[in-house]
Amino acid sequence: MRRDDTKRRIMDAALELFAAHGYDAVSVEQIAGAVGIKAPSLYNHFVSKRAIFDEIVSDAAARYEDFTAMQSVHVDDADADTGEFLGISEDVLCQKVREIFLYSLHDKTVSRLRKLLTIEQFRSAELSKMYNERYVDRLANYHAGLFAHLMEKGQIKQYDPYVLVLMYISPIMTLMGVCDRQPEREAACLQKLEAHVRLFYRTFQADRNERSEDDEP
Repeated sequence: MRRDDTKRRIMDAALELFAAHGYDAVSVEQIAGAVGIKAPSLYNHFVSKRAIFDEIVSDAAARYEDFTAMQSVHVDDADADTGEFLGISEDVLCQKVREIFLYSLHDKTVSRLRKLLTIEQFRSAELSKMYNERYVDRLANYHAGLFAHLMEKGQIKQYDPYVLVLMYISPIMTLMGVCDRQPEREAACLQKLEAHVRLFYRTFQADRNERSEDDEP
């Protein structure tokens, strides 16, 4: 078996164990056993349990960013996405949000890491900080920057961009949490997700008169 294949299997097994039992409760020996190798063999691929965890975090971030980039969403660069959202239709916005929502739910690496950090944030100050950086601050700063740019262009109504972030993101994260806990409610949550995005779009979209005035020299 190739070295890269074994490394991938170690990461997958570790994340599954971390998500099921918590980071601190899992040993290197348990991870090795789940892969079918001995602990010394595992150390040929990773120097420590923390090194495995760090690689999982990096891998999940890369996977998520690759997927969202295909939706013309770059979570670290609101400037790059302003043009994509100028004049976007309600239906196209709903589709983008739906695709990213479903990917976040069903990609095993992304989903398991989110669930792990959701639990571990209450046990570890370090993982609490990581959770806030990934799922609160990063998303808030990206959307606030995007909303501010769209306000400047007259695309959406003038409002405090960070208040808009709370109004926009909070229902989405709530619905994702419901799906994580009760997967059988996914279809109903997707309906609520679409209703939320459409309501937000219609509520804060600048009307044509406002946009025309902003476009005048």
